[in-house]
Amino acid sequence: MTDNLQALEDWAGALLNRLEPKARRQLCQSIARDLRRSQQQRIRAQRNPDGTPYAPRKKQLRSKSGRIRQRKMFTRLSQAKHLKAHATANGLSTGFVGRTAWIARVHQRGLRDTAAKGGPEIDYPQRVLLGLTADDLDMIRTRLLDHLT
Repeated sequence: MTDNLQALEDWAGALLNRLEPKARRQLCQSIARDLRRSQQQRIRAQRNPDGTPYAPRKKQLRSKSGRIRQRKMFTRLSQAKHLKAHATANGLSTGFVGRTAWIARVHQRGLRDTAAKGGPEIDYPQRVLLGLTADDLDMIRTRLLDHLT
């Protein structure tokens, strides 16, 4: 994927340098907004960028008082207040902020963390929350070409 991204950057870099900073910022804003929307849809669908489903949650080891509902993972992480899109004339980014960024990082890389304060450490399987799909790269190319023509 990094090769595709580098090729896209090389191809688009010279074209974007010809634009005024205001026009570049506007283009980056619209692309960042669309990328955030596509990331949200993919997270809600519980899919990695390569199309495979996320690793399922582990079953609870002990029963707690009350009923534990098994909902989809990351329902709140995909909300716009946690998943931010930022754009300038020099680039764009889509990512998580605050405590949400820590949670996303643990799942993105498949790290080891505690689920609750003072609890045991858990090995989390890798679930890629942020990443570019082939459709995302095509969307960036078409947006860029539409803006330049």
